[in-house]
Amino acid sequence: MEPSLSLSYNNNTSTNSNCNSGSDIVTWFEDVSKDAGSVQTQMLCQILKQNYGVEYLKKWLGNYNIPEMDDACALESLFTSLVPLASHADFEPYIQKIADGNTGPILTQQPITTLSLSSGTTEGRQKFVPFTNHSAQTTLQTFTLAAAYRSRIYPTREGGRILDFIYSSNQFKTKGGIAVGTATTHYYASEEFKIKQEKTKSFTCSPYDVICGGDYKQSTYCHLLLGLFFSDHVEFISSAFVYGIVQAFCSFEELWRDICNDIRDGTLNSRIIKLPKMRDAVLGVISSNPSLASKLETACQELELVGWFGLIPKLWPNAKYICSIMTGSMQPYLKKLRHYANGLPLVSADYGSSESWIGVNVDPSLPPEEVTFAVVPTFSYFEFIPLHRQKQDCISVTDDFMEDKPIPLSQVKVGQEYEIVLTTFTGLYRFRLGDVVEVAGFHNGTPKLNFICRRKLILTINIDKNTEKDLQIVVEKGSQLLNKTPQAELVDFTSYADVSNQPGCYVIFWEIKGEAEDNVLNECCREMDAAFVDHGYVVSRKTSSIGPLELRILERGTFKKILDYFVSNGAALSQFKTPRCTHNPVLLKILNACTIKTFRSTAYTSTQP
Repeated sequence: MEPSLSLSYNNNTSTNSNCNSGSDIVTWFEDVSKDAGSVQTQMLCQILKQNYGVEYLKKWLGNYNIPEMDDACALESLFTSLVPLASHADFEPYIQKIADGNTGPILTQQPITTLSLSSGTTEGRQKFVPFTNHSAQTTLQTFTLAAAYRSRIYPTREGGRILDFIYSSNQFKTKGGIAVGTATTHYYASEEFKIKQEKTKSFTCSPYDVICGGDYKQSTYCHLLLGLFFSDHVEFISSAFVYGIVQAFCSFEELWRDICNDIRDGTLNSRIIKLPKMRDAVLGVISSNPSLASKLETACQELELVGWFGLIPKLWPNAKYICSIMTGSMQPYLKKLRHYANGLPLVSADYGSSESWIGVNVDPSLPPEEVTFAVVPTFSYFEFIPLHRQKQDCISVTDDFMEDKPIPLSQVKVGQEYEIVLTTFTGLYRFRLGDVVEVAGFHNGTPKLNFICRRKLILTINIDKNTEKDLQIVVEKGSQLLNKTPQAELVDFTSYADVSNQPGCYVIFWEIKGEAEDNVLNECCREMDAAFVDHGYVVSRKTSSIGPLELRILERGTFKKILDYFVSNGAALSQFKTPRCTHNPVLLKILNACTIKTFRSTAYTSTQP
């Protein structure tokens, strides 16, 4: 096995013409997926031989001469028997050393110069994840491979445009000089992002200064404006998460007149777009087009009359499909997206995390509810923890799994649920990702995964991800203010991610004993909203892509009614746990019917664009 196997396609086809690259990468993937188990063993061998002797591994493998071990299977067995499963907390001290400027071999032999901000949290704190050139290259590989499979079913024209609702966040430096930002921010700034457009011959409507503008509302306006300016050239519409597409078109319902005026005059609304670089970038692209503006105005007037049904094919007549992450927490937005799409195919984008890409959608014609992801065995070394539900309870969102010992990719079984474990080229070893997946089948010899849920993840609307622990910390901070009122006491609480309106928001339900003044409850609401420290939530609140948190006060006895509901449906009293988050319509009906007061947070009022 050649040392460059993990990036063999990327290296060997970097100079290929576009007409061959699609078929080349599909052929490559078909080959590596046929013997995925053997490829995985070689991947682990490559990772360990590249990074033997690093500080993290020395504790378990320091007495072994890894470079001299020629038996890859023996090395795999040694690694999985000696190196323990780990969470982010186990890597945090090592990553902190890197952030502080230590350039020694801590997690990898090569110095790590960039860190990503994970959208997940560890006990209410954002996480740093190593990001290397390998991360950008596998992102390019993922997008190119997925585009090749999509083009088989939905062929696009060379030189076409993508209306891509993508947003880059601000980067910053640690005290050790390490660049920090989201993984997507690093990728959009990389050479690989440019290469991807060249390889697929599809180019974003928006220039980089719109993508990296840093103001969600202004970037969205420019994306919409440029998307309509190139409306006849748009081949498909995309975003990282389907929430971004839905929210953009909800905004368009209010902004279309301004956008049409800008297209007519070749200008940019100074009331909306205030960032100089973004203004210059857009004005360098658009020009006056009165006929297009008139055509769009007529179309929008007609769409208003039908509640914007079929907005996308009406305004972008040559679009072949819509592509975005549509699984998991994104599924609630599919109804609204289908309203806008009016039958235009929805293609679920690929499966990855801040830590590693995992799989690609090789069946893009499947609806999002049925999508699976074929694991790419060269991206990382994957293990799978078999999970068994202690009780089948579709209402509870608590983590009730029992676990077996991790198994390699080659031993997974169809129909079984697993938690994914990663060993990466970027310095994570036997890292528990926290994702629950089900094996739906196989593509050649590599498993096809259904994403089920995040373990213990209970609140999420967009890029935000908060666990039961995060919610508990937030409620504790809010209730500290309540406790200052002698007559008031928090009895119980639950929560709900409300996406019935745009933008969605968190709702926290409180049942309290005694009486509390409205000004106190208002302050409790504000305190809880400000206490969420997940990076995705904070950014989304600052940009108004998530609305103000709502605190709803319940009448006394509400949680008794919830207990009665569980017991009446077969749950034993000794097993009952208050659901800390619920989407169950019966429970929500109880909660809403018992709400006696509602308060909306003012925590981010001064930071709204």
